[in-house]
Amino acid sequence: MRTCIYLLIVAALVGCKPAAVEYPPMDYAGELPPGMLALRKISPERYPDFSAAFTNPNLPDVLKAIDYSLKYLSAPSSQHYYPYADISHDRAVATLHALHDLLQRDLVAAPAHQSAADFNRQVADTFEVYQSVGAPRQDGSGNGTGQVLFTGYFTPIYPASLTKTAEFKWPLYKRPADLVSDEEGEHAWRRPAATTQPGTDHNFPYWTRQEIEQQHKLDGQELVYLSSRWDAYVIAVQGSARLRLTDGKILEVGYAGNNGFDYVSPGKQMIADGIIPKSQLSLKGLRGYFEQRPEMMDKYLSINPRFVFFTERTGGPFGKLNVPVTAMASIATDKKIYPRAMPAFVTTQIPTGMGNSTAPFKAWMLDQDAGGAIRAAGRCDLYMGIGPAAEAIAGQQMYPGELYYLAIKPELMKATTTPVMNK
Repeated sequence: MRTCIYLLIVAALVGCKPAAVEYPPMDYAGELPPGMLALRKISPERYPDFSAAFTNPNLPDVLKAIDYSLKYLSAPSSQHYYPYADISHDRAVATLHALHDLLQRDLVAAPAHQSAADFNRQVADTFEVYQSVGAPRQDGSGNGTGQVLFTGYFTPIYPASLTKTAEFKWPLYKRPADLVSDEEGEHAWRRPAATTQPGTDHNFPYWTRQEIEQQHKLDGQELVYLSSRWDAYVIAVQGSARLRLTDGKILEVGYAGNNGFDYVSPGKQMIADGIIPKSQLSLKGLRGYFEQRPEMMDKYLSINPRFVFFTERTGGPFGKLNVPVTAMASIATDKKIYPRAMPAFVTTQIPTGMGNSTAPFKAWMLDQDAGGAIRAAGRCDLYMGIGPAAEAIAGQQMYPGELYYLAIKPELMKATTTPVMNK
């Protein structure tokens, strides 16, 4: 599990306004009205052009991501999160099998023989389509705009040391033995001392970021040390990393829990204080600012009380569903309002890596992750990969678009029995 880096930078600060009426900027982080679902079923004439995925070179990775979703759904515990609307657990499994078959047959095995119209027709014949209600309208109607803000996250590769030195002195911490959390990891507290009255655990909130970093509450529980405090913070917001140790070996670390506090955006406060202009609202811009003014980290990073703990974990990075996330094939959403492991179709823009230019992005994705700052129907995070290239693109990714989910038509469920190997 991870937290979107871009919510460090801004939280619902950008958006568009309707042409006819002047409303405040779109609130992508706005909560749904009570009882409202994040998805609404739409009619076929409103379906997006699914054939745009013909040009996606990442389709083999999408098939792999489908296998990971099926692996998650094979666990009995996954049934706890279904039904979602009219999507049962069995229907979710059948949907993944059907999409795997369709993509394998028509886009991977024989793309030259497939026309856009034929492919769209097959999707419409096989699936029902649901669209995200997106950010709420600002007219007070309680309706959704259908617009979702797509940000990006990644797995960094940074130098590190297993021992503290003059160069490597900024720690990532292990999960503390006195940290207690609920099954979902949404709430956490500190286990009281043995002398404390039984049954009072929840009266002991865990240490905040400021208490851990500035009051050294967890000294002695360090996992590894970074050469940059900003790098350590970025890893905490991303939730995973590959660390190049001083002996050349690679140490993979992954999420092992958090201190139970909600994410608060330091970047939003920095803008309000006039510390940085909006033109500097990028991962690169913030890194540059804190490299020049490292003393400001105590003030602004401490605004975010949320703190993440790590453990060595190979084979990842892993998402909220405890299966690996796949570059440009996995998304993170609010797991309280979106269906876990289901296939999605994204339409937005992504950076090209050449200046400030962008390109249209329409692709199949799997909903396999969550984040401390991804808390609304108007928010979605694209997993963009591992290393510096992914970091550069994720640091610029912040564009609106539409988010769709598919579910096999109920009458076709029994016809979809082709097994898919779980990896």
